[in-house]
Amino acid sequence: MKELDLLKKDWQKNSDSFQQISENEIYKMIHRKSSSIVKWILIISILEISFWTFSNLFINTDDVLHKMNHPEIVTTLEFLTYFNYVVVLIFVYIFYKNYKTISTTIATKSLMSAILRTRKTVQYYVWYNLGMIVITAILSFFIAFVYNPDMEFLREKLAMNGKAMFVTIGILFLVILGFFGLFWCFYRIIYGTLLRRLYANYKELKKIDF
Repeated sequence: MKELDLLKKDWQKNSDSFQQISENEIYKMIHRKSSSIVKWILIISILEISFWTFSNLFINTDDVLHKMNHPEIVTTLEFLTYFNYVVVLIFVYIFYKNYKTISTTIATKSLMSAILRTRKTVQYYVWYNLGMIVITAILSFFIAFVYNPDMEFLREKLAMNGKAMFVTIGILFLVILGFFGLFWCFYRIIYGTLLRRLYANYKELKKIDF
């Protein structure tokens, strides 16, 4: 924002006859920066879904699911996977629409509304992903523990020892919490930084008296 601050200082030093030109220059700079930020949000979301898609290609869970001999579990997991892809792709499409809107809008109020709408959409996207991480982790642990025949010995051992069961649940809770915290930090650093810059642009637009 250094370039913008210098331009604002120059604007304040100029006479009133040059005020409108300076305001337009500031608006153009904010518009360009906002468009660039939203473009990066779109790019990162596409890279994110591409990463998880390619990662799933190298994770073979078919053998484990086949051992369980519960077709309803396979159906449930497939439904959850497809549902997640549909929702994420909808978010990516909305990011694209927001990018096109911010890139082409010329009205200040429209730009400000688009910025707020984009921030809210990204926040929903982040919380949806974090929620899915928790749900997927809990579901995976539950299915592996209850239905995986390889876990039969552990199930019997824990059933006879209440303290061990309590400790195991506590460890699983900490593992899930750790995954949640790890991804929360990732989203906080990546998307949080972009959203803070985008909101800074919004506040600068509010200061311009068109």
